Parts: sequence; C-alpha cells; structure tokens
Amino acid sequence: MPFETQITKMLGIKYPIIAAPMAPFHTTHLTVAVSEAGGLGVLSQIGLLSKDKDPIEEMKQNMQYVVEHTDKPFGFNIRTSRLEPYAKTLCDEIPEFILDNPKIKEQCRYVLTSAGSAKVLPQSKTFQELKEVSQIVHFHVAPALWLAEKCVDAGVDGLVVTGSEGGGHQSYENVSTLVLLQQVQQRFPLIPRIACGGFATGEGLASALSLGAGAIAMGSRFIASKECEFHEVYKNVVPPARAPDTTLVTGILGPIRLWKNKYSLGHNRVTKKEEKLAQEVVMSTEELAKAAQAYDLAYQGNIHDGAVLLGQSIGLIDSIKGVASIIDRITQDAERAIQKTANLIK
Repeated sequence: MPFETQITKMLGIKYPIIAAPMAPFHTTHLTVAVSEAGGLGVLSQIGLLSKDKDPIEEMKQNMQYVVEHTDKPFGFNIRTSRLEPYAKTLCDEIPEFILDNPKIKEQCRYVLTSAGSAKVLPQSKTFQELKEVSQIVHFHVAPALWLAEKCVDAGVDGLVVTGSEGGGHQSYENVSTLVLLQQVQQRFPLIPRIACGGFATGEGLASALSLGAGAIAMGSRFIASKECEFHEVYKNVVPPARAPDTTLVTGILGPIRLWKNKYSLGHNRVTKKEEKLAQEVVMSTEELAKAAQAYDLAYQGNIHDGAVLLGQSIGLIDSIKGVASIIDRITQDAERAIQKTANLIK
C-alpha cells in the first residue's frame, strides 16, 4: 500500500524511502532501481578533490542515463565543502543543464547539498531560475541541531536529519538519530524532514514517521543490493557484519563513519572543528590526493587498505537483495508496525 507523507507528496514518490547519496562513487544504476521501485533514487557527486574526474560532466551524463531508463522522479547530491573545488560551479552549471533539458527538468525533483554550507546553492542564480519553473526542492544534511538552524536560516526547503549511526560524514557532536530527530521536531516542527542514519528495516521506517520525519534515507541497506554499482567484495562486507564493526574517524571533509579495517583503525578522530581546520592548513595537495585515493581503493574492491563507508545499520542487514525486494519488505513491515502501534490506543 502506498504511503502518503509530506515528503512523498513533495517529491511525487510512492514510498517514503530515499537512497542516501554515496559520494564519491557512481550510483547511477542504483538511482534508477530505487526510483523504479517507488522510492527516490539520488545521484552521487563523482570524485573527491580530484582533477582526474570532471564531476560536472559526470553528473550530466548520469542524469541523461537516468531519464533514459526510468520516467520516475529522482534527485542528485552536491557537496559544498570549503575543500570542494567544484562546489560553486556545480551549483551554477547543473541547474542550467536541467533548465535546458525538459525531461530532466520534469523528473529531477530533489537536490541535496551536504558536507558544507547550505547557502551555496540558494546563492546560485540559475538554481533560483530553475525553482521558478520546476518542482525541484533543496534539502541539506543536518547532523546537529545547530547545523539544522543554519540550514533553516539559509532558506532550505527541507532537512536530512542525520544521526551519528549513519555511514559517511558526521558532525563533531556525535548525537544519535533518535535524539537528533526529537530535537529538530521540537525546534522546527513544520519544516519537511528526512531521517537518515541507522535505517534498514520497516520498524525503523515506522519509528522515523512517528518522530515527525516524512521519509527515511538509506545508504548501507542499498549498498547491499544487487543493483548497486559497488564492488562485490565491498557489498559482501555487509551481511556478516555487526553494528559495532564501524568506527568514527577524521576524514578529508570532517568526521566520518567507516567499517573497521586496516585503514580506519590507523586513523584517529579530532573532536573539534578547530582541530580539523588546523590540520587542513598544513596538509599538502599530495596528502589530500593520497587521502582521497583511499575511497577509490575501497570502491575497486580493496577493503583492507581502502576507506569503506558503512553505517551501524549493517548490524540489521543479513543478505544482498534486489532493490524492489528491499523496498517491498520495508514498507510492508512498516505498515504492520504502524498498525500494531495504533492498536495500543484504546
């Protein structure tokens, strides 16, 4: 049975399930599969601080591929970190590209900025022009309450509220999804919210909806899918893994949750933004490039020396399945959980 929430109506999707962007890797086939199954697929920004890949052309090609293989809504991600050399250019050129392509303009309903300022995209003239003639909405990742406040001040259309359980980039505060969702609900009860970090089951979806979110975003659950482009060795890490098998370390752009391996256990974690900024000042271009290569190693299947992005929800996943099967199971279990909870009210 389809769900109807503030987010499903806003994005034109059947189920309140969104693929978390998994930069710096390709998620083109995964995007098509998630959108076709009734959720919202999201294209990742390719590359990480690298001149070897042109994320602008990659994004354009990936968007064209998506609309050639599905007529459903989809979204895309732009990282707006101070270290990202392409951030402002992406925010200007991709909206212009969408404006010039009617089919993409019709289907592209969601842009998620992350790992940096929420102000960069709204400052783009071409994005403002795109908003005037399309249904696209701008969400930004908020891994802390104070960051959610900055996002709202920047004029975003919604928030992706990401707790520390999630894989990938995190805040320095290390606040769980459960607490953060309640904080944002209290502070901003009307703003559309997507919950991210620790979701892989129907019960998780039901809990997020009860906490005021209109959808969940999943990364690790979709990594462990047949359609995901990740290396099979990478995907096969997930089913036998336990929730404690990940750790928070300092990544290129800030705190990041990785699977425990030779790479992550060899890195510590700074606990303050000031420490991270001090590190960046003394890092050479060569050191930054070497750090970025660790993500490519993992994507290519070297799960010992590479940076393997995974969240604590790996402890809930026991198999690699097709995307449609994953979404069907989660939505059916969520429906049962919601009905069971409703029956408690007499």
